[in-house]
Amino acid sequence: MALLFSLILAICTGPGILGSLSRVRLVGGDHRCEGRVEVQQDEEWVTVCDDYWNMDAVAVLCRELDCGEAKKTMSGTVYGPVTPKDQKVFTHLFRCNGIEESLSQCKKEDAIGCSHAEDAGAVCKQSVRLADGPGRCQGRVEVKFQGEWSSVCQAGWSFAVAKVVCRQLGCGRATLTRRGCNKATQGQGAIWQRKASCSGQEVSLQYCLSEVWEHNCTHNEDVWVECEDPFGLKLVGGRSHCEGRLEVLHKGEWGSVCDDGWGQEADRVVCRQLGCGEPLSPPVKVRRRFGPGAGRIWLDDVNCSGKELSLEQCPHRSWGYHNCNHREDVAVVCEEQQPGLLDA
Repeated sequence: MALLFSLILAICTGPGILGSLSRVRLVGGDHRCEGRVEVQQDEEWVTVCDDYWNMDAVAVLCRELDCGEAKKTMSGTVYGPVTPKDQKVFTHLFRCNGIEESLSQCKKEDAIGCSHAEDAGAVCKQSVRLADGPGRCQGRVEVKFQGEWSSVCQAGWSFAVAKVVCRQLGCGRATLTRRGCNKATQGQGAIWQRKASCSGQEVSLQYCLSEVWEHNCTHNEDVWVECEDPFGLKLVGGRSHCEGRLEVLHKGEWGSVCDDGWGQEADRVVCRQLGCGEPLSPPVKVRRRFGPGAGRIWLDDVNCSGKELSLEQCPHRSWGYHNCNHREDVAVVCEEQQPGLLDA
């Protein structure tokens, strides 16, 4: 009988404190669901004081990041790199009851006299990973079930499932899934006793159907998956993070976007992703004041519906393929977000 997949997995593309995809994060841990707590305030990342920081607050944070259940609260000082001395501490303390959907819904109090010796940390349960690869977005697929990490057999595996795994891990698009690992990257422990059935559109394996099945797989049949590096975007050259020339991060390199096919629907996706207000439609001369980019032009012929959660989900020609020059770089101007939790 088909059952809802019981894993709660790590993905960092859920709504952030201001509705953005990047307003809260965990830094310095072994995976995206563990580390020092940081929130974005006035366009910079700041730490959070551990006064009132407890398992209720960790539960809310793990829920906001779609990282599953809270595991423990930690001191942020145990996570590297060491917090820079000039990095600020968030101006508020969070007082959560554990049922809120995001930190923005928790009560807050002024933080007085907090230092980086009191940085808050958190650990959420991670239930999927890519092991023995060159980075966290490539490797042998393993799931954690009943407290044990298990390899996944190639039988019943599909590219659609690989797409969901990449999305959950906060990586870019799935580029390759290989049935079978070489000797150096084969697993050694258990082999998972379930088979997942995904459409490829799910935000996590939690929403795929799965069934218990008997198998006679060996580690010669372990599944390997490769995802693109995490996607990022920013607006540069403006007075705030809500206006400027658009740049996107791909393969560790920032590059611009060509305006061929670009429309207000794409503006809306960018503004939403950055946690800004509605897109404005300034004249061309206003957009040009942000100047041309330099280096790579990553995207061309971007065609968004306006409903996408990330610009990465919009159809485009292909990474790095274009017939543009930097005079055609996209610039976006959004309304400033109304003062909220991080601006109070």
